Amino acid sequence: MSEIMAEEKYKFEQNFSFTPLLNKTPSFLQNKASLELLMKWSMLGRISVQYYSFDQSFYPYNSRNFALMFFKDPQVVSNLRKMTAGAWVPLDSPLLCVDVEVVPCSRVSMDLLDPIYYCRQILSPSGNVVKCFHDLYPDYDELRRALQEEESEHYDVIGREERGEFLFRVFKHLCLGGELCQYEDTIAPYAQLTKIIYKDLISVQKDPQSMGISVVSTVLKVCAQDETGSCYPGRGDEEQTFAYLIVDPFKRHVCLFYHCYGVGSFTL
Repeated sequence: MSEIMAEEKYKFEQNFSFTPLLNKTPSFLQNKASLELLMKWSMLGRISVQYYSFDQSFYPYNSRNFALMFFKDPQVVSNLRKMTAGAWVPLDSPLLCVDVEVVPCSRVSMDLLDPIYYCRQILSPSGNVVKCFHDLYPDYDELRRALQEEESEHYDVIGREERGEFLFRVFKHLCLGGELCQYEDTIAPYAQLTKIIYKDLISVQKDPQSMGISVVSTVLKVCAQDETGSCYPGRGDEEQTFAYLIVDPFKRHVCLFYHCYGVGSFTL
């Protein structure tokens, strides 16, 4: 019993070290079609993925400690950048704590979005997004209403549990876009890029007996704070400014998926 307790204590007190994987880049940030969509949605140049390896076994119950060590690691600090006033800058003050939300991530197919496809008040039979009147946004549609507004009669088309899934969050982030987003008339581009990004970032494994596929990654939504409050991914409270740590416990890799909401002035 004492050996088990000692082992658990050791796991809890692990000290992780991180090494940047500077030559690793996700496919969606290399593919021309994906980059064109990100530019159209005012996200190009404001969205990034950084990869790191780490040297200890990762346990999901220790996620908060893992995230704190990540943001305090000298190798991470020297490579980490955030977007401020349209420019990438280093963190400018010591971090005191990191808020961590463990994000459900269990989906291995896009069927989570099926209820949206079947709702004719959101999408027409041809797949076109249904337009609607909005007091503040003249170019508004029922898809964004269903994603954002709880008072929308179509908000419950996607259940609360499904809305928490990382796959849905990626889809929603893309649909909402950046500050000067040129929105799509159909759902297909959003769904297609969601699938590509999800496949890039998430690791899966196949059960040799059942041949079923399951997700092995742990996804953590993170927000770091300094003495003045939230400082990473940004100082404001903007839903489209986000940072996720995505941990592959078998490869001992972690990627930082980041976006800062604002005016995207980047070209291909």
